[in-house]
Amino acid sequence: MLNNWVVVPTCLPLVLRRCHVCASERFRTSGKFRVNANHKLIDVWLLALCTACGETTKLTVLERANVRSVRSGLLARLHDNDPALAAELLQDPVVRRRNRIALDWDDAWRLDTGGSDHLDREVIDVSVRFAARIPVRPVRLIAEGCGLSRAEVERLVVEGRLVSAVRLSGRLSGDFTFTLKR
Repeated sequence: MLNNWVVVPTCLPLVLRRCHVCASERFRTSGKFRVNANHKLIDVWLLALCTACGETTKLTVLERANVRSVRSGLLARLHDNDPALAAELLQDPVVRRRNRIALDWDDAWRLDTGGSDHLDREVIDVSVRFAARIPVRPVRLIAEGCGLSRAEVERLVVEGRLVSAVRLSGRLSGDFTFTLKR
């Protein structure tokens, strides 16, 4: 029987960018937007606060865009400070590249295994799905989901008792499956 695990975000990730005031490298965003319209042009920024000094930085979402080119639904979500929109925009590679930022997902996600009834089986087939593009080491997910240490999971990989079609070393942010034989 195939077990389904889901990696779910619990909050917005930290933004990794150097603070120009205190040289800290972490910003926390609350999902607030700053919208500025000048005649027919609109600028939109996602606001983030430095975790060390509280300085505000603006992450550019739209710059000098024609107001008519912005969908009314998107504009309403921006004015409402929609946190789901903030999460979507933080994951957008164009926004991240434009602002030269990276994301820190530590302590911003959880693994939902659907219970622990699968742990006593001899063979476990698991499908892992990501609700958001969260880069996580598969060894860490498997260790957490099966109640094992990371060293034990790595030993099972070497012994061939933990197999997957994807490489289990490194980080993944896409769905994968694995089979564990005890």
